[in-house]
Amino acid sequence: MPAGSARKAAGSARSLALDVLDGCLGLKPRAAESLFDNHPGLGRLDARDRAFSRLLYVSCLRRMKALDAALAAHVKKTPKSLTLLNILRLGAAQLLILETPPHAALKETVDLARAKAPHGAGMVNAVLRRLVGSRLADAAAGIRETPSWLHESWARAFGEREADGLEAAHGGEPPLDITCPVDREAWAERLGGVCLGKATIRLRDHGAIGELAGYGEGRWWVQDVAAAALVPLLGDVAGRHVLDIGAAPGGKTAQLCAAGARVTAIESSDARAVRLRENMKRLGFAPEIIVADACEWTGGGGFDAVLLDAPCTATGTIRRHPDILRVRKPSDAARMARQQRRLLEAAIRQLSPDGVLLYAVCSLQHEEGPGQIERLLSGANGVEPVPVDATRLGGLPAHVHADGTLRTSPADLADEGGMDGFFAALLKRHA
Repeated sequence: MPAGSARKAAGSARSLALDVLDGCLGLKPRAAESLFDNHPGLGRLDARDRAFSRLLYVSCLRRMKALDAALAAHVKKTPKSLTLLNILRLGAAQLLILETPPHAALKETVDLARAKAPHGAGMVNAVLRRLVGSRLADAAAGIRETPSWLHESWARAFGEREADGLEAAHGGEPPLDITCPVDREAWAERLGGVCLGKATIRLRDHGAIGELAGYGEGRWWVQDVAAAALVPLLGDVAGRHVLDIGAAPGGKTAQLCAAGARVTAIESSDARAVRLRENMKRLGFAPEIIVADACEWTGGGGFDAVLLDAPCTATGTIRRHPDILRVRKPSDAARMARQQRRLLEAAIRQLSPDGVLLYAVCSLQHEEGPGQIERLLSGANGVEPVPVDATRLGGLPAHVHADGTLRTSPADLADEGGMDGFFAALLKRHA
């Protein structure tokens, strides 16, 4: 392989996708989105190649079991090298999912193998040639992409029918949701989107986000419609002092600012705080931003409201982050629940008497949602539940439980492109 071709392959969109797969499926997994966004080669790709690279690695993660089954029919032994296996997955995804022209898929993937796993280039060429003309549906028959422990947890919580619906909802590429607090209808028409909920515009076909009209001027921000439905549950926050815990990247912070609240945003990560500041600057908002561990921060208190969108297993966002299917373990929900308990206790301490706490997680796991609130209310924590007012959701479907808590489901809005799964509960501190 000529040196120039090797350098080109090593710096290509496919190579970037390979690095993401290797990083998120390796011994020390990292979030795929973070690997992609922070990859040093990302800036060397144009918008079209960046979009292709992202779609390629996401497709591999979303349909990985089916792709592996398709490959297994043509590979005598699964490669021990993770990089070589991921190259095969990338090639199979191009042929069987993205419908890349076979000559391009074969040439570029074999070039990538020669650059990154030269010992396996011949096998990649042979296997992918045999895959041409195959159908993924044939290989995928009877295969469930969701790990059995995760599917079973959903079946116990919601029933088998919804568990199947959740898996179906995770199978396709979701649309882009943006929150537009002012002149939404006009911006929806300009961007070619449709209005959902109270302030969301949903875009099916779009180019690079940063190149869309209104982005640079701060007229809107990216935020799933379900995430955007949470802040309105607090009611009228104009003039109220609100603490936003774990605020980055800032979608809910921006909603609070747009609604007229005095916002203090706390974020434990320096890097995420930088992103939060950048987003607030673009949007023209000026919340107080503090970098600290919310469990140890003692500089506040007396807030009228606290929003705690707690760290979680994020199983409600698999449609956007399919790497969750590959890296989550059965023990993760219990581990995250322990961290959430500490944050809940810290959030309650920050409330003024009669102040309201909105607890939310983008998780479908019982331990992190209903179980967390049941545990909290079983003790003497100085709070009482406040029923969620579903009329504040702007017509979005939601499951309101008898205890007044709320859940959104990725299986809802299926015909319109779905939505993320959230659990939310309102709590009021005793006077």
